[in-house]
Amino acid sequence: MLTRRRLLGGGAALAALLATRRARAIGPGSKFRFGQLTLSAGSSDDHRFRPRPSALRRMAWEIDKRTSIDVELEPAVVAATSDALHETPFVYLAGDRAFDLPSTAGVEALRRLLTFGGFLLVDSAEGSTDGAFDGSVRKLVGAIFPPSSNAKGLEVVSSDHVVYKSFYLLDKPAGRLAIAPALEGVVRDGRLVCAYVANDLGGAWARDDFGNYDFPCEPGGEKQRELAFRMGVNFVMYALCLDYKSDQVHVPFIMKRRRWKPDDGASTP
Repeated sequence: MLTRRRLLGGGAALAALLATRRARAIGPGSKFRFGQLTLSAGSSDDHRFRPRPSALRRMAWEIDKRTSIDVELEPAVVAATSDALHETPFVYLAGDRAFDLPSTAGVEALRRLLTFGGFLLVDSAEGSTDGAFDGSVRKLVGAIFPPSSNAKGLEVVSSDHVVYKSFYLLDKPAGRLAIAPALEGVVRDGRLVCAYVANDLGGAWARDDFGNYDFPCEPGGEKQRELAFRMGVNFVMYALCLDYKSDQVHVPFIMKRRRWKPDDGASTP
């Protein structure tokens, strides 16, 4: 006969069993987190690859505010050969000067990361489309994806690519500057695995502890900064969801039919 005492006893035993078998998929480990990539053979926290130290934290805060993605605000600094590289499948490489290629093991690790679902965002902070950092980036991409691979190397990403409509409707990459009119990237097996922006996204995102932005955005001011944040959100949504929102191509037509235009302080395509 099931008595109240036995029922309570069974419930306590079940609770004890569940307490010893925690759901590891729930918690901090399931949050989205940026990986700040460093290619230094020395310290994994090489400041040459962090020209805008506060940028990723600020971008993570915007993602947390604007979307339903559960975000870890502090980025993880990871080296190409680090065992933790695959714990942050969205990696961000920034710089404003030339850099040496990582070791053969580092190149192979980056190739594996991008081949098996990872995403690399390269952000130039040197204020030029043909500077020393740009040259190093092209050598790095050529090493990761040599001509014999299925990827073609860096190429212009069409303005109708789904990365421009994965969350916001955009048509070009914005940043602190507006010197590169197009996004470049590497497509492998139909998936954009690496995106390269020469407009200093991090310079538009960076903000000090008092809430002041570190740099002005030129020539578009705060509207341009807002578009830079939107581009960052789009990159993350694309990396996590790929082309599930490819039908967003119909949204401009619907908006036009409804004569609807957002009044949010940012210009829209």
